[in-house]
Amino acid sequence: MSPQNLTILGSTGSIGVSTLDVVRRHPDRYRITALCAHRQVARLAEQCAEFKPAYAVLRDEALAAELRQRLGDLPTQVLWGPEALERMAALPEVDGVMAAIVGAAGLAPSLAAARAGKKVYLANKEALVMAGPLFMATIRAAGATLLPIDSEHNAIFQSLPAGYTGDWEGGGVRRLLLTASGGPFRATPKEALGHITPDQACAHPNWVMGRKISVDSATMMNKGLEVIEAHYLFGVPPERIQVVVHPQSVIHSLVEYVDGSVLAELGNPDMRTPIAQALAYPERFTSGVGPLDLFQIGRLDFEAPDFERFPCLPLAYRALEAGGSAPAILNAANEVAVQAFLEGRLPFLEISRVIREVMDRLPAQPLHALADVLSADRQARSLAEAALVAEQPLG
Repeated sequence: MSPQNLTILGSTGSIGVSTLDVVRRHPDRYRITALCAHRQVARLAEQCAEFKPAYAVLRDEALAAELRQRLGDLPTQVLWGPEALERMAALPEVDGVMAAIVGAAGLAPSLAAARAGKKVYLANKEALVMAGPLFMATIRAAGATLLPIDSEHNAIFQSLPAGYTGDWEGGGVRRLLLTASGGPFRATPKEALGHITPDQACAHPNWVMGRKISVDSATMMNKGLEVIEAHYLFGVPPERIQVVVHPQSVIHSLVEYVDGSVLAELGNPDMRTPIAQALAYPERFTSGVGPLDLFQIGRLDFEAPDFERFPCLPLAYRALEAGGSAPAILNAANEVAVQAFLEGRLPFLEISRVIREVMDRLPAQPLHALADVLSADRQARSLAEAALVAEQPLG
């Protein structure tokens, strides 16, 4: 069997690094064609030296020039900018694309991979959150293969009937149960949340993740985005997607069937497991993750999510119910608010306030094309920036 050629969008982030670790264990099965990063030049240079891709892409021209200098005689072609990302996702010689760029920036290259009919390993949840109907229609029209990388959606994918095509009633599915760790503040007194620092918010108890997604986990917005993603991925109505707080992060999600059966996928909290499952599908191979020791774990706990403590979660359900551009508006406002929090410009508890005000101000509109998504994204970001400094609610 000849090796599969891969493009990795976001190779220097946590998902990209984990993907390369899995690939490293199976050199006979994969060849890295393109590595794409935002601004971590030194790490990208190290990856290029090891995997020798044909292409490497960075955010801007200055960073690309620095990378070219670091690579010396290595024949890797260095490119830069958004158009280069889309080109790497659609290269004719590429078989699969790991879509792991965080945030709205990952939408266009993920769509490019879908249009080109690739195997799309989707770790960028914003592609579905912002443009779920358009993205899924593109996947179907191009005959692309979509394999979820988020641990929760990958667990559901493994727990659904073989060959599931979105007919949840015909498949006997009653509910999807998305597990959530509850983040670092699950048991923190509510009065203490007003003084949370970015470093505290990024100290996830179970998972090693980037700073933006770590803050989303701390607010539980990450779980809200995953509810939206699950709806578009699996065709299950919002009212049949339930969030279950599970502090141990051992059960990654569950599918409940109409006969009373509940199927779950369990494993250590390590992203190499879903990455290896997707890369090898429909086969299995080693990921580097150790075996699950149930005796050491000892117990599994479950709680209902506290919507009052974590108001971002009901905001996500609200956006999904509204449909159209509402999820894109939610996502854009959240990205602006989280970045402001990480930069020390917004208190932790104000993140949800900014999102809610933007959603109140900007009604959902139908999505007919990518331009509609991008327009909603721009408008929401502008309103969110205004809400950061507004002494009174926008109105």
